[in-house]
Amino acid sequence: MTLILTRSDVLAMIDAPEVAAAVRAAHADLARGAAVAPAPPAMRLPGSESTFLAMVAASRPAGLAAVKLLADIPDNRERGLPAQRSTILAVSAEDGSCAALIDGAAVTRVRTAAASAVATAELARADSRTLGFIGAGALAHAHLAALRSVREFDRVLVWSRTEATARTFAEATGAEMVSTAEKVVRTADVVCTLTPAREPVVHGAWFAPGLHVNAVGAPPRPDHREIDTEGIRRARVVVDSRLTAAHESGDVLIPLREGAIGAEHFADEIGEIVVGAKPGRADDAQITLYNSLGIGLQDLAAARLLIDAARTRGLGTEIELAS
Repeated sequence: MTLILTRSDVLAMIDAPEVAAAVRAAHADLARGAAVAPAPPAMRLPGSESTFLAMVAASRPAGLAAVKLLADIPDNRERGLPAQRSTILAVSAEDGSCAALIDGAAVTRVRTAAASAVATAELARADSRTLGFIGAGALAHAHLAALRSVREFDRVLVWSRTEATARTFAEATGAEMVSTAEKVVRTADVVCTLTPAREPVVHGAWFAPGLHVNAVGAPPRPDHREIDTEGIRRARVVVDSRLTAAHESGDVLIPLREGAIGAEHFADEIGEIVVGAKPGRADDAQITLYNSLGIGLQDLAAARLLIDAARTRGLGTEIELAS
């Protein structure tokens, strides 16, 4: 039987701490060779800005293979629709039967924040107390909850290009609104960039010693980035996947094309740090940056949790596709 999980089903079950633990374990599995996550092919329709990515993964420990089809459609903003939509298809790694079809919106948001929490736990200074957000939408809310689980932040700063969005976030969370992105970066110990930027909104000249950045928001396109070349050059960059970064991360590919960095500058994966194969933060002065593209293995890890929870709780709809 195939389990169908709608967005409301997902929201009723998804548990952020459980997802964070699962994402951490999934990256460890990737580093140990127990899971695979190839670079996703990007399909752009001729004459259109729309891009479709097939984010694939397979995991022996999870017993699943999965693909999340991500549709990145910039024109949707003018239609009042989300620019990104996604659906996850999971099959049994043992016999190939279709295990589940899951709406990807909430899964993507929670697993993305979970990955940033894993990176922050490994790379941010232990005494980090001020958290800053560049961007104040749904991802910021998810990140605030996730990052507070790994560091005891007592001050939160927020800036957004849309002042009303920043104000709504501040009123809901108690964060302090600030007037510029530069002030967020210069003040915070940990910064999360959560914007759909094409051109840099954060500059490396603002980076103070000891800063940790989670660069999350730029769409998965080699010509889009949130961080300028100087920021990438100054930071020790850790990626979720070397293969994915080398195909679709404008944050590292643009500096690479400019000759400011070499491929070795983004050779470290977060899973390698989790398992101790690569070092974490070198010292309190080091600037670290987690380049988060998002990989299908993170979606697979969340899907495994949701499938198990749904069957335990009797949620979702089961159908027989092969009938």
